[in-house]
Amino acid sequence: MDRYNLISLAGLFGLIGIAWLFSVNRRRQNIRCIVMGTALQLVMGMIVFWIPASHSLFLKLNDLVLRLLEASTAGQRFVFGPLAVGPGQTDGSGNTSIGFILATQAFPMVIFFAALMGLLYYIGIMQWIIRGFAWVFLRLMRISGAEALCTASNIFVGIESTTAVRPYLSGMTRSELCTILTAGLATVASTVLGLYVVFLKDTFPTIAGHLISASILSAPAAVVFSKILLPEDGCPITMGQPAEFHYERESSAIEAIINGAMAGVKLVVGVVALLIAFLGILALLDMGLAWLGGTLHLMDPSKVPSPITTVLSYLFYPFAILIGIPPDDARLAGEMLGTRFVATEIPAYTQLAACMKAGTLSHPRSAVLIAYALCGFAHVASLAIFVGGVAALVPQRKADLAAVAPRVLMAATLACLATAAVAGTFFLHPPN
Repeated sequence: MDRYNLISLAGLFGLIGIAWLFSVNRRRQNIRCIVMGTALQLVMGMIVFWIPASHSLFLKLNDLVLRLLEASTAGQRFVFGPLAVGPGQTDGSGNTSIGFILATQAFPMVIFFAALMGLLYYIGIMQWIIRGFAWVFLRLMRISGAEALCTASNIFVGIESTTAVRPYLSGMTRSELCTILTAGLATVASTVLGLYVVFLKDTFPTIAGHLISASILSAPAAVVFSKILLPEDGCPITMGQPAEFHYERESSAIEAIINGAMAGVKLVVGVVALLIAFLGILALLDMGLAWLGGTLHLMDPSKVPSPITTVLSYLFYPFAILIGIPPDDARLAGEMLGTRFVATEIPAYTQLAACMKAGTLSHPRSAVLIAYALCGFAHVASLAIFVGGVAALVPQRKADLAAVAPRVLMAATLACLATAAVAGTFFLHPPN
């Protein structure tokens, strides 16, 4: 291990210390949850990066995702024709790409993966996998069965994971609500994981395997940081016992695929709406701050194109250093983390891909750690989506959901950074 590996390891415990400082009750801590959750992350990180058999498994998962992405292009090329042909590619009719178009080359992947997940749920494969993860979380971290089940479900799906524990939502404690929301924001749904792979697969061939690893690692991290920030002070209904998986099974595989695809369409529309709204508002705020800064002679607008991102880059810079990103790349990493925080992870991953293509990152570990740190929905837009989604299921808990929301965003952000710190602890080789 070199000094950057040791910095990452120390950074992991530094993040835990930061969470403890902001805890609502520093004395009432679930020590078993913190210790076992952190140990679980470290063991999983060691397995992913150091065990040859595991490395081989994730390479196979990476290849599987890339093949699924290749299969998904059949439908989008039929619908969009030449507009669906990616950069440097040629379709069966000899049409060459006119460049990268997010709407026609990336977003259709979301619909495909949503339909595929619908089919896997109908068959029963996903329930079996989720129950396995939930059992591990329940036994090791001594949390409620509902928390464990929802956290495990969030590894694979997004806001819809809360429907798996819908019967328990009304009786959950505030700490439980904080945990299930944090798990949603700290992980990524498989439906959008393919989207990130599209951005990075040309410059980072093994990105799919790393993103799968990141989403798994972030699940126990979400539990740890949510429980530190908002410790349990109630009596969860399913404390220490498994929760029943709530799932309304479709009547046929075809119906499952249709419902999944329709859910994917809604997700795409939601993502498009958020990108248009938040990027537009961000640009408007940047214009206002640039004008104010220029008027007061505080900055040169021509040299600071995005004041908000610049400010956030300084805010996240020390966190980038803390998780083990070399100082030469920490400013860029902070900028991407800041972009994710206010404008979703999609433009942040786009920026990472551009930096890797241009060779602006000085150290190979930087790209890996940034990819892990960005792998989550820890931003303002998703907080609104998850809080609103759960509130729609249990409207009587709106006040409690609103009360825990700020700590949810903080816990999810720290969890994603912790996942990157774990990756940095065991990272030894550049991406290949």
